[in-house]
Amino acid sequence: MANSGLSMEDVNRLATDPSVAARTGTVVLLAQQCNTQALKPAELKLAHEIFRLMIRDAEVRVREALSANLKDNPNIPRDVALALAKDVDSVSLPMLAYSEVLTTADLVQIVNAQNSIAKMDAIAGRPTVDESVASALVERGSEQVVAKLLANPGAAVPEAAMHRAVDRFGESELVLEPLVHRAVLPVTVSERLVTHVADHLRTHLLSKHKISADVAIDLVLQTRERATVGLAMGVGDDGLAALVTQLKDNGRLTTSLILRAICMGNLRFFEHALAALAAVPVGNARVLVHEGSGAGLRAIWAKAGLSATAFPAIRAAVNAVDQTEFEASDATAERYARRILERVLTQYETIGVAIDSDDLEYLLGRINQNPDGSKPTIH
Repeated sequence: MANSGLSMEDVNRLATDPSVAARTGTVVLLAQQCNTQALKPAELKLAHEIFRLMIRDAEVRVREALSANLKDNPNIPRDVALALAKDVDSVSLPMLAYSEVLTTADLVQIVNAQNSIAKMDAIAGRPTVDESVASALVERGSEQVVAKLLANPGAAVPEAAMHRAVDRFGESELVLEPLVHRAVLPVTVSERLVTHVADHLRTHLLSKHKISADVAIDLVLQTRERATVGLAMGVGDDGLAALVTQLKDNGRLTTSLILRAICMGNLRFFEHALAALAAVPVGNARVLVHEGSGAGLRAIWAKAGLSATAFPAIRAAVNAVDQTEFEASDATAERYARRILERVLTQYETIGVAIDSDDLEYLLGRINQNPDGSKPTIH
């Protein structure tokens, strides 16, 4: 092409050639020349003019050929790329899936303005998808589109968009499966997924097995609380604050969960939980929890509105954690939690409460009951 002496006469001839095959062939050849940077500046300018003519070609095959052959070219005019991206699906998909010329604003506008699932699907599978595009796809995309986006390791899906995906498709295994397997999953999203799984477990137990509602509730609460405390391990202060806020807002920051956390040695979660329920800064809560006489702990526990019946166990657990360092011999968090629980039970019995089992579930069952002896409700 560089030796052809491309002229405006050639441009006019190509634009008016009645042969679709000839126009298509010329578009392909010219696009390939542009991709290899074989054209001189003047010829490149003419080539761009040809592209601008061809994006208005009435024959879809010509536009399809143009899109397929320009999708990887980062130097084509933006107006050409955008016109092809907004064309019918068969023309637009290659550009939407690969073109680096399209801006974030372009992609968001296309997602919001178009109702084409195919277009959204192509965008969801791009090598990289930034947060604003991902958010638009989660808000407007179909179940299949959102699932593809979440399965895309190159997609930057913000936490709010993950929550929105659960809001819209919380019953869809197609969506939840790739969400669970994201490389980074915020703790608040993880907690919602734990709750979702627990709810399904309760439904399954009640519908498929001969099991009472009380037993089903016990099993579900145990499963969910163990998982939630596990999620909270190793999470930073910002993550813990977000987690306890979510739990509190949804009625899941219970006495049972808080006791389980402290009995498993998760003092930071315990402090954040009391701070949230008592509406005081975490630093203040920390001082009150560790005030030597126990009066500070009793005061913040009462302000948090938690069960007075559970307070002796809570005080024993705090004392046990303060006295128990994680040792190399513990090997796992479970063994550390077992040593704490042993001390909780010992201290608990010194106040005159007989506990005839060393199992945490038994202790929680004895403590975490409604005043009438009924089981707590699940939120």
